[in-house]
Amino acid sequence: MAAAPVSLSGRFKGSFAYFTIKDRLPQILTRVIDTLHRHKNEFFEKHGEKGVEAEKRAISFLSKLRNELQTDKPMIPLNDELPDTPIWNQYLEYQRNVSNGNGQPSWFQSPWLYVECYMYRRIHEALIHNPPIDDFDPFMEAKIQSFFEAQQAIIAVCTYLQELLKNIEDLNENQLKEEFFKLLQVSLWGNRCDLSISAGEDNSQKSNLLQSLNDFKSFILVDDMENLWSLLLNSKKRTTTKESITRVDIILDNAGFELITDLVLANFLSSSKLATEVHFHGKYIPWFVSDTTKHDFNWTLKQLQSANHMWMSRCGMNWEGNLKKGVWVYHDHMFWTLPHEFSSMAQVAPDLYAELQKSSVIIFKGDLNYRKLTGDRKWEFTVPFHQALNKFHPAPLCSIRTLKAEIQFCLTIRLSKCTPSGGSQMQSRREMCLHAAAGGACMWQLLPPPTTPAAESEVLQSHRVGIPAK
Repeated sequence: MAAAPVSLSGRFKGSFAYFTIKDRLPQILTRVIDTLHRHKNEFFEKHGEKGVEAEKRAISFLSKLRNELQTDKPMIPLNDELPDTPIWNQYLEYQRNVSNGNGQPSWFQSPWLYVECYMYRRIHEALIHNPPIDDFDPFMEAKIQSFFEAQQAIIAVCTYLQELLKNIEDLNENQLKEEFFKLLQVSLWGNRCDLSISAGEDNSQKSNLLQSLNDFKSFILVDDMENLWSLLLNSKKRTTTKESITRVDIILDNAGFELITDLVLANFLSSSKLATEVHFHGKYIPWFVSDTTKHDFNWTLKQLQSANHMWMSRCGMNWEGNLKKGVWVYHDHMFWTLPHEFSSMAQVAPDLYAELQKSSVIIFKGDLNYRKLTGDRKWEFTVPFHQALNKFHPAPLCSIRTLKAEIQFCLTIRLSKCTPSGGSQMQSRREMCLHAAAGGACMWQLLPPPTTPAAESEVLQSHRVGIPAK
């Protein structure tokens, strides 16, 4: 097999990585600094002068970090005592070694995946160094706002689910399949609500997404829903005894509306007996602005339970009950907030890899998980998905994301038929895919069980340019 291509990086001017590091990451740091400053009175009320002094020190730390980023300074080791600190510093040493004497790892020269993860870990370091505000989540305010901005969309999906559950036992196989496809697409399009892409600006779902699914189908790039349905259905049919388990693992992405859509999908899987267990995996620390932490997960359930809308409240109570019964399980392993691509999981976090091997299918949500699955490299878009995974295959896995970063795979046949609207000349495959990524097209891809030759997995494809309105 040919060597893997180079990592996406800010050194490629004009790339999505370059503009992320140049513009979006400093904006996010500025928002964190502003958030801390606006909470100054709250820190004083809770902690007195110690809280105010901690806020000042954290802002000073973050201002220095922003300057390091904007002036392309070398990355420096972490200097706190969290359990992941040695792993982060070992990874920095690794980056120094692979630079082959081409200078110290720095913000614009190092791999984009490492740089972006490193920034969020340094934000956490700024707070860890400054008790008594060391448990403050600088992104919580934005996540809460996003949740409440999406109230009508949340009511719509909760209502749809509860109406569906009334008669779910009467649905035949084709009807179940239709509902599964519908809720899977809702979960897919929920992934657009990503506050790291909008640099913290409001990016919430405000309309009833269910009413737009038919209009959105033309925006799908790679569609493996049929294969995913077959995998789950066959697993269900093999579950013949009470001891038999069909386990679905969902690697979560954003809190807010997307998390609701993931919970709705999980509820359907449980109620239809397509899954006997659903395991959710969230982030260990505040991450990429809106990524789901354990606090976000629990906060969301409490908000739903206390809602004055009957079906929202019913969802919250039922989901809390699933967790108490052990039908649903929440995990937050620290590997998810390390800079490593997933192909190194078996070496770096063998306990997590072993846990995922128990799964019947793993669903990876969102752009960052997709980047870590595939190494965040300058792959050709015709490369098969399984090749980019670099032997990461603990169980059958499926990636569901709306495109932000330009990496994508299995785009072969129909891509050559696409031209921009109004254009008469064919563009190169890479230009077409970059255009699609910028426009917000989306995809999902499935890798079958390790015992099945991955190359034999049929991939259905379609391609359009543009992004549907929320």
